[in-house]
Amino acid sequence: MQAFRLCRQAPASLASFDSLGSRIDRRGAVCTALHQVSRFWFASKASPTSYSELTVGVPKESFAGEKRVALSPTGVSTLVKAGFKGILIEKGAGAGAKFTDADYESSGGKIVDNKDAFGQDIILKVRPPKLDQEVGHFKDGSRLISYIHPARSKELLDELQKKHMTVLGMDCIPRTLSRAQSYDSLSSMANIAGYRAVVEAANQFGRFFTGQITAAGRVPPAKVLVIGGGVAGLSAIGTAKNMGAVVRVFDTRAAVAEQAKSLGAEFLTVELEESGEGTGGYAKEMSKEFLDAEMALFRQQAKDVDIIITTALIPGKKAPILITRDMVESMKPGSVTVDLAAEAGGNVETTVPNEVINHKGVTCVGYTDLPSRLPTQSSTLYSNNLSKFLLSMGPFTGHKEQFYIDHKDEAVRGALVLDNGEMMWPAPPPKTKAQPPKKEKKKEEPAGPVDLYKPTLNNALVTTGGLGAVMALGVASPGAVFSSMVTKFGLASVCGYQTVWGVTPALHSPLMSVTNAISGLTAVGGLLLMGGGYLPSNTAQGLAATAVLASAINIGGGFTVTSRMLNMFRRPTDPAEYNYLYAVPGAALVASYAAGHLSGYPEMTNMAYLASSGLCIGAIACLSNQKTARTGNALGLMGVTGGIAATLGAIGGDIPLYGQIAGKYSCHKCLLPG
Repeated sequence: MQAFRLCRQAPASLASFDSLGSRIDRRGAVCTALHQVSRFWFASKASPTSYSELTVGVPKESFAGEKRVALSPTGVSTLVKAGFKGILIEKGAGAGAKFTDADYESSGGKIVDNKDAFGQDIILKVRPPKLDQEVGHFKDGSRLISYIHPARSKELLDELQKKHMTVLGMDCIPRTLSRAQSYDSLSSMANIAGYRAVVEAANQFGRFFTGQITAAGRVPPAKVLVIGGGVAGLSAIGTAKNMGAVVRVFDTRAAVAEQAKSLGAEFLTVELEESGEGTGGYAKEMSKEFLDAEMALFRQQAKDVDIIITTALIPGKKAPILITRDMVESMKPGSVTVDLAAEAGGNVETTVPNEVINHKGVTCVGYTDLPSRLPTQSSTLYSNNLSKFLLSMGPFTGHKEQFYIDHKDEAVRGALVLDNGEMMWPAPPPKTKAQPPKKEKKKEEPAGPVDLYKPTLNNALVTTGGLGAVMALGVASPGAVFSSMVTKFGLASVCGYQTVWGVTPALHSPLMSVTNAISGLTAVGGLLLMGGGYLPSNTAQGLAATAVLASAINIGGGFTVTSRMLNMFRRPTDPAEYNYLYAVPGAALVASYAAGHLSGYPEMTNMAYLASSGLCIGAIACLSNQKTARTGNALGLMGVTGGIAATLGAIGGDIPLYGQIAGKYSCHKCLLPG
């Protein structure tokens, strides 16, 4: 009875409760069991704590090579404004991330030693605390918010349990919870790791990422295979694509396909249909048949690509081997692999964690600290995630300006590993699972003849409105000049729309180059104004000569650049092309014009202009399609040549003037690159 009365005492805190427990413990096993039940009841009924009663400690990370810090000066300022009693930062904690002690002090923090940083009510860290060096510094009943990795940290958690600590894992926050996205440090770090993986690959790779055509020769773009289209994979895709590489992506989740394609990457698939959608934003393990097909695809790709970046992880398990030793050995000399799963065992069989090795000519990067290699950026993002999570614990469930571990809060319950020493991990499964995107069902076309009356009527009414607007311009026109200009503008607009609309995006640059070359037909105006013999004799003739030179550079450069760009798109499997045969109709155009003009037919010049204009329009139209793009370049060259030939015949200049024109052409050849 005496022991029972002791159990009924109402302690002020868990620490005094455990002191009471040591007295009860001597009364027998029954009361000990009763104490444990009572203790759990007390912990579950723990009341919210005001920020003004809590201090926050930020120790310096002791893991070898770790440069990140849990809280940035901006984060300190945020917590100070929220009303926390004190923010204590270990001296030099932010040095690796380029945050000085003075920065922290100016933000409202206090610089302390290691022991004081660990001895606060709430401790914020990046890496899990070291069992032999740091766990002993925590005070009983304190709270720790950090990466914990509970699936592989049993011994650490056992020691933290003995101190009756409350531990929340930043790596355990539910990633599928919408409001928890601002706390999701895993995504923040994965984003940085994906970016840095491409930077490390570029550092080890011996060529440009982007393809180039230089005077010294053609440089093909690097081919990058990204395995895994999560946050890290998508970041790697975007970075590699922005650097000019040809990027291919593989992922078992159907949702990744659209994301990868939106970034300009090619999405690879296997013949088997099987969804890889798992819980928590991760992919699930696949069937043996799917894995066999997957490995066959990787084996094929390894022989072709230059860089492989792997990001595949399965929560709580060793990372799957996706790139075997023989695949690495089949890669071209100078190739690179970057394994973002190195810390969990690695996706590449030749990966050595924390090292860069050369395996038979292939560089294998196994860094496990990629986010730490951008310490300022990663610390800033982690601090934002951590401070927002800390400030949500209590206020989200109605406890304003109070810290409270509320199990009704899904974000807190998901991250909760220990609650006053009680093991709470793993958390209950999420209420909803991520669903794969639904495939759109094709609309069945109605059987029988289609009634076209309504669409035809709509088209007829639109056409009537357009023609009526044109006729109205006839009434509103102030004169013949306006009507002539509107007619030319309208025809040019319709012609341009019909030829340019629908151009393949990859051909935008070649199209612009040919258009630039065709615009060089401004040389016609300059040729008509030139004069003065071998040299211009006045200002107007000098300006005309300058215009001819500039137009000649436009013409030559435009066609040259277009040809080089189209050669970059050419694949080894493409059939041979014989576009040089278009020199025959080009020569026929110039020869027939020359014969007619010299024979005294005055309208030959206008007809030559008409033929040249048609060829230029045809050139632009052909450049809308990959198959006819090179033909378009040839037609454009013929059109510009015919137009200039007709102009040279029309000016009827003497030998000195033709010499001046030839000199301008020679100058333009000297100014062209390559």
